[in-house]
Amino acid sequence: MNELSWLVKWYISKCNGEWEDYYGIKIVTLDNPGWLVEIDILETDLENIEFVSISVENTEEDWMNCRVENGKYIGVGDKSKLSDIIRIFKEWNDKIISV
Repeated sequence: MNELSWLVKWYISKCNGEWEDYYGIKIVTLDNPGWLVEIDILETDLENIEFVSISVENTEEDWMNCRVENGKYIGVGDKSKLSDIIRIFKEWNDKIISV
């Protein structure tokens, strides 16, 4: 299953008639060019779980940063990093769920 399909299933699993009224997922493009992914984690299993920030700054065209801040997983990266940003979120989630 690719990362985007997995993220859709994750989102569906959180929709309970209330969560989606206040929380959700945002995926937008950046002008440098790149991606911004924001995933609300409040009221999920990840809400109180530590996430170790990731920062990759190889070149101006090869970069990515992922962190958790204010109840959101936030990933930004160059134009080729959308799948990587989602994969990192998935791997974090899978570590928690499989424990």
